[in-house]
Amino acid sequence: MQVTETLNEGLKRAYNITVTAAELDQKVNDKLVEAQPDVEMKGFRKGKVPMALLKKQFGQRVLGEAMQESIDEAMRSHFDQTGDRPAMQPEVKMTNQDWKQGDDVEVSMNYETLPTIPEVDFKSIKLTRLRAKVDDKEIAEALDNLAGAANNFDDRKKGAKAKEGDQVVINFLGKVDGEAFEGGSADDYPLVLGSNSFIPGFEQQLVGAKVGDDIEVKVKFPDEYGAANLAGKDAVFECRINAVKEPKPAEIDDELAKQFGAEDLAALKTQVSDRLQSEYSGAARQVIKRGLMDALDQAVKFELPPSMVEAEAAQIAHQMWHEENPEVHDHSHEPVEPSDEHKSLAERRVRLGLFLADLGSSNEITVSENELQQAVMQQARQYPGQEQQFFEFIQKNEQALQQIRAPLFEDKVVDYILELADVSDKDVSKEELQKAIEALGDD
Repeated sequence: MQVTETLNEGLKRAYNITVTAAELDQKVNDKLVEAQPDVEMKGFRKGKVPMALLKKQFGQRVLGEAMQESIDEAMRSHFDQTGDRPAMQPEVKMTNQDWKQGDDVEVSMNYETLPTIPEVDFKSIKLTRLRAKVDDKEIAEALDNLAGAANNFDDRKKGAKAKEGDQVVINFLGKVDGEAFEGGSADDYPLVLGSNSFIPGFEQQLVGAKVGDDIEVKVKFPDEYGAANLAGKDAVFECRINAVKEPKPAEIDDELAKQFGAEDLAALKTQVSDRLQSEYSGAARQVIKRGLMDALDQAVKFELPPSMVEAEAAQIAHQMWHEENPEVHDHSHEPVEPSDEHKSLAERRVRLGLFLADLGSSNEITVSENELQQAVMQQARQYPGQEQQFFEFIQKNEQALQQIRAPLFEDKVVDYILELADVSDKDVSKEELQKAIEALGDD
């Protein structure tokens, strides 16, 4: 077996691999010898089939396996000897297309190797960690919001007209083409005007209604409506107004606390304070992490694998195109050509990604199975009622699991760097923290 270098330019590498016919034949014989004890064939006892007959019967099938294994072994040996780490899957193809049994196998291998990552003196990186503390005023505002969300409704004065935000209690009967349809009727249904819980256009037509009014609400079901027999159809709802009620914020007391799962008001205040403090801490981490990434982007310079940058730029361009065209949900559109801005952002992401991955690996930073499972469970909660399907999907999809593992790993590497960097703390207000978040802009 022979490996010959044909290109060594920057990070680009190319080699010719030759597997001789004799080596390949020996590989086939070795595989047949290994399989011989288990082979049964008519006229022979198990394990006693002659080698010549085995080769005639199974030689062609084993040949393909032997060829692939020989090439794989040559590649592994090459990477072990050179220490090269391919940036992406090497391109491997057979070059003697007119190959026939008895010929040497000639293969070309092309790849870009990962660069050598330079070391960084993290002590030279100066960062500021913002600290915002929750005060009583913010807790009071949060409690007011909770009370507003837990509105009670009291009857308006007799003859009062319904306003946006009021609750109307209605009987309704829906019809399409003059015929009532299943699920289109209810009695004493409480509907908050402006909640957008009914078909678009429905609630607006009840604004101004009074108790005792009979109103025909004319709407059109959305084209993407869940029930195919109603999608895109015009409908008329015969509505009777039984009550008009105005919202009345709940009292901020122990009863309100129980509605939100707390034992009493004091416990609710503690929960609110903890939640707000967690939000502030999360925001402050975003700020210091961006500061760290900006500092690393300036401090770390090395050659980047062009294929990785091109792939990342294409992904960024594609993602941003969909953000600008939210009405397009599939990927059947024309390819999006990356701009210079996309390429610049791709270079930053690839450089920082390679640096953090190398730093984490060299310092044996890993994500434990327990940490990974907790993250999977946290994401599963975003799909209430479908948690089991989500778990099964993750178990069968290594790429999806890697998408969960990657940010966990990155955060652990960031924590490692922050322990070594020159970090000073600064107390700020909620407003100052908010401005710092808004100033982050795009990654």
